[in-house]
Amino acid sequence: MKEGNKIGIIGGSGIYQIESGKILKEHKVETPYGSPSDSIFEVEIQGIPCFFLPRHGRTHHLLPSEINFCANIFALKKLGVRYLFSISAVGSLKEDIPPRHFVIPHQFIDWTKGIRRRTFFGERLVGHVSTAMPVDIKLAQLLGEGCQDLLISHNFGGTYICIEGPQFSSIAESKFYKTLGGDIVGMTNLPEAYLAKEAAMQYAALGMVTDFDSWRGLGTPFETILENMKHNTSVAKNLIVNVVKALSANPPAVNRENQGSILTSPSFWSNKHKEIAEILLK
Repeated sequence: MKEGNKIGIIGGSGIYQIESGKILKEHKVETPYGSPSDSIFEVEIQGIPCFFLPRHGRTHHLLPSEINFCANIFALKKLGVRYLFSISAVGSLKEDIPPRHFVIPHQFIDWTKGIRRRTFFGERLVGHVSTAMPVDIKLAQLLGEGCQDLLISHNFGGTYICIEGPQFSSIAESKFYKTLGGDIVGMTNLPEAYLAKEAAMQYAALGMVTDFDSWRGLGTPFETILENMKHNTSVAKNLIVNVVKALSANPPAVNRENQGSILTSPSFWSNKHKEIAEILLK
């Protein structure tokens, strides 16, 4: 793995540490966008260095809308992360995607409310990056192969609808999300996935199903959701190890899709703009 092409892991609800990894260093990273959710932990997984960030903080003290997504992605890129795996708990919008099933989505629909900052650009720095394919298929395939090897029930592909939260969906909302073509619903993969594209990071997501959302007409008791989350987390531990090993053995070529994305002339960049561009474009 080349320097500057490191592996990163963002852990969602239930995943606050990499138990199979040895902590090498704790990084407290400041960014032009503020502080990340927590320290970023440099860990070693079977001899492979990785960076891990608990999305909600180690004590799960951040609501989805309180997460500083820009700081999280910027800090990881600043540390040299190029390949990024995102793990999160989700609800199912399909009968054939039951609780304790894993989904590796290829597409996202943003149904948040505009509360979250969703781009690195702005404040007199203008850029546009395509999110037509927000997920890196080769990284997604590694997740799929890892699930197959461990006999984990999973779907390869699908659409993740991101809602604001923190409340779960009403029955009417959940039925509406189904009409949009959603397969799973969650609260945290956006703007995370799109920011990873702006930062030229290869990104893949793993959705771990905890419940059927509410489209069936009844919500799932929260105790059951927590039980399913605990089960999913235990299953994901071995998957993380296997996927990291596979990626390290055969990393895909880096695809810097954000090159040429900034329209504002460098002659008008402030020092802050230069700091941002240096990290995003490298």
